[in-house]
Amino acid sequence: MADLAMPAAQPGSQPTRRLVAVGTTRHHGGRTITVRATEAGATGTISTRTAEVHRG
Repeated sequence: MADLAMPAAQPGSQPTRRLVAVGTTRHHGGRTITVRATEAGATGTISTRTAEVHRG
């Protein structure tokens, strides 16, 4: 009869993990909106652009 038992996991061996993320950045009316989503959750920021000074 064949032995069908699975071998025990080796100490220190971990499954292969990969980071999967998706994000977007939009500029609208002087504001920058950034959103990033991963399997762990989503984060986002809204920031205002500073005025640019042009000297001639």
